[in-house]
Amino acid sequence: MPRPGLRARAAGFTLVELLVALAVMALLALVSWRGLEAMARAQAGHRERDDAVLVLQTSLAQWNADLDAATPYGDLPAMDWNGQVLRLTRRGSDGAGRPAALVVAWTARPGAGGLRWMRWQSPPLAARDQWQQAWQRAAAWAQDGAREVDAAATPLLPLAGWQLAYFRGGSWSAAVPAESLGLNNPLPDGVRLLLALPPGAGLSSAVQRDWVRPTYAAPKQG
Repeated sequence: MPRPGLRARAAGFTLVELLVALAVMALLALVSWRGLEAMARAQAGHRERDDAVLVLQTSLAQWNADLDAATPYGDLPAMDWNGQVLRLTRRGSDGAGRPAALVVAWTARPGAGGLRWMRWQSPPLAARDQWQQAWQRAAAWAQDGAREVDAAATPLLPLAGWQLAYFRGGSWSAAVPAESLGLNNPLPDGVRLLLALPPGAGLSSAVQRDWVRPTYAAPKQG
């Protein structure tokens, strides 16, 4: 018959066994922590991308809405691109819901976080002199960002650069200022927007969006 002392010692753990068990537990904890950390990084990356896609989609929807509503104001241009800012005259409404004209501007402005695509909108316009003032203020905002004008601007998404092209006469060409075409020149049949998105903003690629004038009718092939 074995003695009680021998049975108690055989049922316990030695110091070496305890150290090995602790080392295994620490290793498992480390592996689990790294797995959780990688999962958290992946989820954060997905959220960042989803947010960036949502901002891009919202911005492009507003871009299309502005172009769809673009219209000349008398003999004044409905659209002008000077290589830095796109200015539009578009249909809108005043605070009482009455039809009114608006001046809208799109540009890329440098800031603390780099270049950013931005949109500016004037108050509702009811007279030609108001339109002229808003047209000039939109150009000034794109150049120097006067403080009293920036309150009407909305920052959208970071950019590395952007370009525009017009579709006229059945082909695409670089967008040119309205002065070179004549103030009474109608809207182009289409506008091609090219956005270069910087890395690290959730999206890292080039985006192309083609807009077609709602009243455009493609010429019939003979």
